[in-house]
Amino acid sequence: MGIEELRKQIDSIDQELVALLNRRAAVVVEVGKLKSTSGAPIYAPDREKAVLERICRANQGPLPDKTLMAIWRELMSGSFALERPLRIAYLGPQGSYSHLAAVEKFGQSVEYEPVANIQGVFHEVSHEHADFGIVPIENSVGGGVIDTLDALVETDVQICAEINRVIHHNLLANCPLEEVKQVYSKPEVFAQCQRWLAETDLAGTTIPVASTSKAAEMARSEPGAAAIASTLAAELYSLKIVCANIEDNAKNVTRFFVLGNEAARPTGDDKTSVVFTTKDEPGALVNVLQAFREQGVNMSFIQSRPSKKRNWEYYFFGDLKGHQEEPRLKKAVEAARAHCLRLNVLGSFPRASEVS
Repeated sequence: MGIEELRKQIDSIDQELVALLNRRAAVVVEVGKLKSTSGAPIYAPDREKAVLERICRANQGPLPDKTLMAIWRELMSGSFALERPLRIAYLGPQGSYSHLAAVEKFGQSVEYEPVANIQGVFHEVSHEHADFGIVPIENSVGGGVIDTLDALVETDVQICAEINRVIHHNLLANCPLEEVKQVYSKPEVFAQCQRWLAETDLAGTTIPVASTSKAAEMARSEPGAAAIASTLAAELYSLKIVCANIEDNAKNVTRFFVLGNEAARPTGDDKTSVVFTTKDEPGALVNVLQAFREQGVNMSFIQSRPSKKRNWEYYFFGDLKGHQEEPRLKKAVEAARAHCLRLNVLGSFPRASEVS
């Protein structure tokens, strides 16, 4: 067949696809009516995981799984809009890595609310001004994000999902590299670009700010200023990409939490986040870890932060493999609690297997 005949086939298939997608959407509308009656949540992380896994299992090519997952995420985004438009808070302004992660998770059909700082994202969710919030929790190079860890201590929101995203950092400015006098970005970003900053003699010019997009906003208005931020930030704030991909590790991945007000249901492949502070006695932390070990519960992440209430008192944050409703994990948490002054479960959520 010639190209015109093949294009006619594509046009015919497109017509079928449009009809099928709208048929699917009509069913979504009926689901939305039932959810409205029963009070069920619009976004269900366990359902999202099941749908995407089923699509990947059904895929026999030639399209890669990643492409189909992106299509279905946009379908689900459109479904949210049909049921009830969701409002998603993220660390802004526009163009931040949190913004990019939010759009990849929830698609283009929901409402987005940029917030000035991470504490503000927690506030918007806990006061139900937003349905969900996106915050960075750790980076594969720089470790835990301090502002998020501190906000988790006093939170009354639930961690209901996670996102893993490859992060590429870029030096943005409207002047040549040799004219850069100060570089703005988040402290965690500077930690991820230490080698490059040292090699370019810019290590002594760094100034920390609340977000990478705020850094881009400032770099746009100050002569001799630059920002380390995303390519989207360069586009939004009319900055040039002076140097691209300046992160020290090309496999630099940041993990984000999705914050909500309801726990995610078990999927069989979950994590549970906890925060605890131990008693002031020898071996207290070992006893807590031993309680998890005895029940066969693996801790995939642990980080400490000063409590800010008493000198030399620390909070420990941990991710446990399993869901808080599983008997084994329940038993481990209760055993660990006996060795703690405080232990709170921050939420259970499906494990993010893919890296976007």
